[in-house]
Amino acid sequence: MPLAFQVILGMPPSKRTTGMALFAVTATFAPAIGPTVGGYLTEMFHWSIVFYMNLLPGIFLMIAIVYGIDKEPKNFQLLKAIDRWGIITMAIGLSSLTIFLEEGERKDWFSDKTILVLAILAAIFITAFLIVEIKTKNPFINLRLLLQKNFGFGCLVNFVVGLAMYGALYLLPLYLSTIQNYNSIDIGKTMMWAGLPQLFIIPFVPKILTKVDGRWLAFAGINIFAISCYMNSHMTDQVGYDQLMWSQIVRAMGQPLLMVPLSTITNGLIAREQAGSASGLFNMLRNLGGSVGIAVLSTLMSLREKFHSAKLVEGVTLYDHGTQDRLTALKQAFMLKGFDAVTAGQKALGAVDMTLRKQANVMSFNDCFHVVSLALVASSVLILLCDKVGAGGGGAEGAH
Repeated sequence: MPLAFQVILGMPPSKRTTGMALFAVTATFAPAIGPTVGGYLTEMFHWSIVFYMNLLPGIFLMIAIVYGIDKEPKNFQLLKAIDRWGIITMAIGLSSLTIFLEEGERKDWFSDKTILVLAILAAIFITAFLIVEIKTKNPFINLRLLLQKNFGFGCLVNFVVGLAMYGALYLLPLYLSTIQNYNSIDIGKTMMWAGLPQLFIIPFVPKILTKVDGRWLAFAGINIFAISCYMNSHMTDQVGYDQLMWSQIVRAMGQPLLMVPLSTITNGLIAREQAGSASGLFNMLRNLGGSVGIAVLSTLMSLREKFHSAKLVEGVTLYDHGTQDRLTALKQAFMLKGFDAVTAGQKALGAVDMTLRKQANVMSFNDCFHVVSLALVASSVLILLCDKVGAGGGGAEGAH
């Protein structure tokens, strides 16, 4: 993905916005439609088929690269000046951080020795990477680009967008499977509404960018995305496909309006020789935001579920008339199914406990979506602090 983005940044300014619009398909549409395709393939064939499905498109794209991208002359002398220590420290540091974030919640964080070792490795090697890149004359990734206002702010927004985008892709399927007991096809049908409308919106974005300041378009897009997450922060255990379809459509409207102008604003003032570092940082921070987002949201959901469970239990006691009536009704229902009085009473208590846990889970999902929507709104301010960039890249002066 960073190399694909670098190819786009190397295009003439008149074609760059269209290239970024096509790139947005990979950044927003593809992840959104993934659960739908994966759901059908899993139900119709086997879960492992999702790995083999890359073969045919992969072969086609290799041919397309050979045909469509100009061949550049080899220059093996560049290998002598390569920033080996920068690559090594980055590879170890980021891979350790990614595994730490993705596996930490499942293994109870620092109580697990592997997670503790990964955290130490990430801290040491990411720190070493930052030091190496700042001090090296020809760094593998030019971190000084982050000091440029547009690029620095744009990367911060992109980090939050990654957190929100992959966070939503994590939360919604989890809600649908645990609360609604949807299978993979039902989850895919629900999630597809976040993807399909984008195909009809993305082609118009380059044209809109020639008429509207990209900062305001991105500002509108990120806040529409935030609205969709806010719509998901008021769910009940009865919310399913019909209700979630509308929030997904709103999200599908916001993401294309955000991603294309955000890419233009962030990278439009970057010199061509820095395109490699810029594309690498821009895409890495979105993916890192996704890893951080999933880790933070899974931890937050666990904490909030415990909090809501404790609060709900306070209001449900055996001395409460409402609770007594509910338990009596459930006990009678189980006795009608053939259970004895003692077993029916135990099952009634279990049913009430399950209901409380279910409600606490739904409330924790709502809290997570609320946090995501607030993060998007807060980061939208950074977009307005950026300098104006022409539709094809370049400063405001160059756009006239």
